[in-house]
Amino acid sequence: MSRPSSAGPGASKPCGKQQQQQPQQQQQQQPHAPSPAAAARAAAATIAASGGGSSAVPAAVLSGAGGPVSPQHHELTSLFECPVCFDYVLPPILQCQAGHLVCNQCRQKLSLCPTCRGSLTPSIRNLAMEKVASAVLFPCKYATTGCSLTLHHTEKPEHEDICEYRPYSCPCPGASCKWQGSLEAVMSHLMHAHKSITTLQGEDIVFLATDINLPGAVDWVMMQSCFGHHFMLVLEKQEKYEGHQQFFAIVLLIGTRKQAENFAYRLELNGNRRRLTWEATPRSIHDGVSAAILNSDCLVFDTAIAHLFADNGNLGINVTISTCCP
Repeated sequence: MSRPSSAGPGASKPCGKQQQQQPQQQQQQQPHAPSPAAAARAAAATIAASGGGSSAVPAAVLSGAGGPVSPQHHELTSLFECPVCFDYVLPPILQCQAGHLVCNQCRQKLSLCPTCRGSLTPSIRNLAMEKVASAVLFPCKYATTGCSLTLHHTEKPEHEDICEYRPYSCPCPGASCKWQGSLEAVMSHLMHAHKSITTLQGEDIVFLATDINLPGAVDWVMMQSCFGHHFMLVLEKQEKYEGHQQFFAIVLLIGTRKQAENFAYRLELNGNRRRLTWEATPRSIHDGVSAAILNSDCLVFDTAIAHLFADNGNLGINVTISTCCP
């Protein structure tokens, strides 16, 4: 039996086909592609200035994460700037036959060197620059939005994946919206650009998805506000393979991953003396719904199950948000 809801049912109309969005952030710096000889001279001069041997690390480089960065350090890290995306070229470092560098991500999209137009094949490993890279602390790619950390190149990817200064994309899965902004601006964006999304107050509400029999890939989205936070409820229908459609239901927190760990949610389908329940921790909108659906880390059911609980093509899902003990 369904528990009484503290709010009436909120109807969610189909949002249309989901379009994946990938946040993009580039450092706005002027391109600079040094030759191997120039790079080696600059790196050697910097390391020599520290008074150490080939394995010494400049004191200015190791000023500490978030600490002051000297002009000498800026000059050294600029040697690793990719001429295409202006991000850093990090190990494994490959060069064209003339010695120009380009980051691995951009290199996969290119057939010619962006600096000299020479061939990028065969791949030539620049071991000297890799050794220099291991002795340098690189700024976080979100330095332009406020992050002050400098990190070893092996630590950069993991940090940037969870960096609090990383811009958020519009979390609405059924829209082709390209908006990006701070976490604090997400709700304002949704309220002004996606006014059709219903918002209900309370920790226990009913999410009513209408017209679930529509063909193709469809999304239903609704907002739930409680405990001083906003949660996005998403029901997505996909055709995993021809003739077999599945529904995926999940709750996202308009917040960080750390904040999401403080909550739990329960989704419940009730009807005809049947009950289907899913309980989990909400995902941050930084993660989105794609990874959860790919791993089936959400409430999953097929059209036959949906019809057992639907009423005239409408499906009601009881959604309960609760706080977790610290």
